[in-house]
Amino acid sequence: MPKVYLTGLGFITSIGNDVASVTRSLRELRHGIEVYAPFQKPEIPVKVAAPVKGFQTDSYDCEDWTYPERYRVKREILRGMGPNAFYAYCAMQQALEDAKLSEADWSNDDTGLYAASGGSPSLMGHMIQKMHAQGVMRCSPLGIVAGIAGTVNFNLVAHFKIKGASTGFSSACASSSHGAGFAYDEIALGRQKRMFVVGAEDGNVDSILPFAGMRALSLQTDPAKASRPFDVARDGFVGTGGATVLVLESEDEVARRGVKPYCELAGWGQASDGHNVAISHPEGLGMRAAMERALKAAKVSPAEVDHINAHATSTPIGDLSEAKALRAIFGPSGAKPLVSSTKALTGHGLSLAGAMETGFCALALREGFIPGSAHITQLDPACADLNIPLVTQDKQANVVLNNSSGFGGANVCLVLKKA
Repeated sequence: MPKVYLTGLGFITSIGNDVASVTRSLRELRHGIEVYAPFQKPEIPVKVAAPVKGFQTDSYDCEDWTYPERYRVKREILRGMGPNAFYAYCAMQQALEDAKLSEADWSNDDTGLYAASGGSPSLMGHMIQKMHAQGVMRCSPLGIVAGIAGTVNFNLVAHFKIKGASTGFSSACASSSHGAGFAYDEIALGRQKRMFVVGAEDGNVDSILPFAGMRALSLQTDPAKASRPFDVARDGFVGTGGATVLVLESEDEVARRGVKPYCELAGWGQASDGHNVAISHPEGLGMRAAMERALKAAKVSPAEVDHINAHATSTPIGDLSEAKALRAIFGPSGAKPLVSSTKALTGHGLSLAGAMETGFCALALREGFIPGSAHITQLDPACADLNIPLVTQDKQANVVLNNSSGFGGANVCLVLKKA
């Protein structure tokens, strides 16, 4: 089966809006979490979030938005976008430049796009409220396109003139990892030569705060303590938004264009918990099966894995479930790969997480480092046997796993190799 490579990246995130700044944040463990102004009300128990920097997109009217000068966008294009699609539009421009692609390269029958997002709850809520208050015909003609879950792929496919396969993925926090996995299949099976994989979320009041009702969000008020996967005092995740675009290409296209890839996407696996709509299986059975299938597909043994970017969101239950899955995979062989979670820096990006963290892994593979697991002051004894680095390691990994897990017990593991 032909190899699949990752050749371009675009980032709009809480820790940087380009490859260089994101790499620096990962190396230096700089987090993007802050006391979030819209949460500072007595009735809101959550006080912190990890918003993207340099963008103001809170208004329902896109003409009020402010953003970096390089992303000038026509009004008729913006009207069909929520913040998530706009972030993705900007990240897509970066990824095209980073991969050195011309329009002839991406607008053809051999190039497709898979995207993941939960939609724009803020715009959807506003539109429905307006419809009930003022009548059906007072809604924006493009309000539904901007608000529903497929908005990211609708917008990017149309505006970048994508002609190949396209669809949206909706498996909650595993969504964009599912997108990457199926994009890998499209290329490996010879159906497409190139695929864009996109994860994007609004990361505002309406997309983050509903998780407070689940008791899933951290109530910490100190941004440096709020997201701390594997710490004994972790109390939930921190919400974030933004977008990441991955460019995947076939071995032949990489050779034809003469580009240097970040890494190889060597295989993937998925599995379901079959357990609970919102809580991970306590023994991590689905995550374990996803990792086993990914390793088998990539023809990689546990002993060959150097680093695992864990899903670990900083919730008490989820982190332990994944720890048990890791123990079951790596314990019997005596392998001790480094295990860390970049969500200590970014918080949890929901549908965005899989693509964003795959991008982080690709940067680390190319640059020869492994991000530490930040903000741990006392490691949970239940995770003490995992090889968790507290600081960044200057170490060249050859094989990295990126785990994602979503509602309903959807689990995905991606295997990345040094190119």
